[in-house]
Amino acid sequence: MHNVIVRPVISEKSMKDADRSKFTFVVRKDATKKEVKAAVEKLFDVTVLSVSTRIVKGKTQRVGARRNEVVKSPMKKATVALKAGQKIAAFELGGNK
Repeated sequence: MHNVIVRPVISEKSMKDADRSKFTFVVRKDATKKEVKAAVEKLFDVTVLSVSTRIVKGKTQRVGARRNEVVKSPMKKATVALKAGQKIAAFELGGNK
């Protein structure tokens, strides 16, 4: 269960969703919604209300001086909705104190 979550997704959209208690993570491709819920609740000590998952298609990207094409592998994202008022520290902005 500890290796279900790969990393948090930090983007403009995910930071806007974090204000509404929705947090997005990249998860293992074979992870189920129940496994994601259990992992988030255990790792961050929060209450998960719902989990939605989607598979993001891999894309090609041109890199290097010769502009070789590299294929990015597909990944699975999971968005979890938490109980109102709960937060995850990885999504907090560390600016104003």
